Amino acid sequence: MSAASVSAATVQASRADAPVYFLTGATGAIGSALVPLLLEDPAARVQLLLRADADSQLAERLETLYAFCGIPPEDSARRARVQALRGDVTLPEFGLDAHALVQVREHCTRMIHAAGIVRMNLPLEEARRAAVGAAAHLIELAGACPNLRKIEFVSTVGVGGRLTRVPETWIDRPRGFHNTYEQAKAEAEDLIRAEVERGLPLTVHRPSMVVGDSQSGRIIHFQVFYHLCEFLSGRRTFGLSPALGRARLDIIPVDLVARALAWSSGHPDLAGQILHLCSGPDQSTPLTDLQEQVRRLFIAHGRKVPPRITLPPRLFTGVLNLASRFMDEKTRRAVGTLPIFLEYLASDQRFENTATRQLLARAGMVVPVWQDALDTVLGAYLRAVSTTSKSA
Repeated sequence: MSAASVSAATVQASRADAPVYFLTGATGAIGSALVPLLLEDPAARVQLLLRADADSQLAERLETLYAFCGIPPEDSARRARVQALRGDVTLPEFGLDAHALVQVREHCTRMIHAAGIVRMNLPLEEARRAAVGAAAHLIELAGACPNLRKIEFVSTVGVGGRLTRVPETWIDRPRGFHNTYEQAKAEAEDLIRAEVERGLPLTVHRPSMVVGDSQSGRIIHFQVFYHLCEFLSGRRTFGLSPALGRARLDIIPVDLVARALAWSSGHPDLAGQILHLCSGPDQSTPLTDLQEQVRRLFIAHGRKVPPRITLPPRLFTGVLNLASRFMDEKTRRAVGTLPIFLEYLASDQRFENTATRQLLARAGMVVPVWQDALDTVLGAYLRAVSTTSKSA
């Protein structure tokens, strides 16, 4: 066992019905928001699957996670309820060693699979290893856990591919996909569905684009949404912008996703259901409005934005490709990801969430209006970027 792991005796201590979580993706956006929530129950224990080359790296990654979650070294009570396990979701049995496997199999009562590679341009087979392969290994491990009561499986609304409206149900209809990430996630859901229909106690959660905490703006990694905001500001494109038309963007704060997962894990009666953790058709963000607010917030935080020049999408792409020849390497790489965004900007896709909203409302969770959260979410990003720039 690694130095970052607690003993088996520590895991077994506490009352018999205390939850023992096995969590993948703990250092990702959703997982890192989940860890402190799960530990709010003083009887709960959490087994974290962390990818690391050695026990020393495992300990380092755990300390980084503790720092983000606000669990200092002197908080021995909470730290004693965390067990870090070295592994990899793409490997059979999640790459766990024999001792760790025993720990999970004997003690785990709830699983939350939040691991994933949010990259849209991976080769399909690599995307499948991260999504379908991980789902298969989850099913295998779950079958070896006699005390397991519930599984939360984090998918994505992107499994709807190019459907205009994505329902809160399993999707049988043929559809195309924008990228390999969506396709692999959809295939993973197909695999999971077959097991759920055989009785696997699992709830599927489909978040939309995850952004920072609605109250603090904090998030462990600034990912897709923040890159999109940089493009919308015009700072990376010399002010050039494609005509956005009626396109909308569905975003969801990470704290709501984490709370929904933690709550659902205590409800075996939700097995077999699909929850859409998203803003939904009525509260998704018109991109024209988002662009205006992004530019306003950038200026308010002292970041210069160029005058906006709106072009038809095809002309925009052509001009930008020409201009990229004169960009530095870092900017050129960033601009190279723009076609991925343009794929989404060209469609007016809606994600149904009526049933999920009603269910969450009964549990005291309300999906925030995007206008109310944007200042907080984007403000946290701009402050972090400013601090990084000054210290560089």
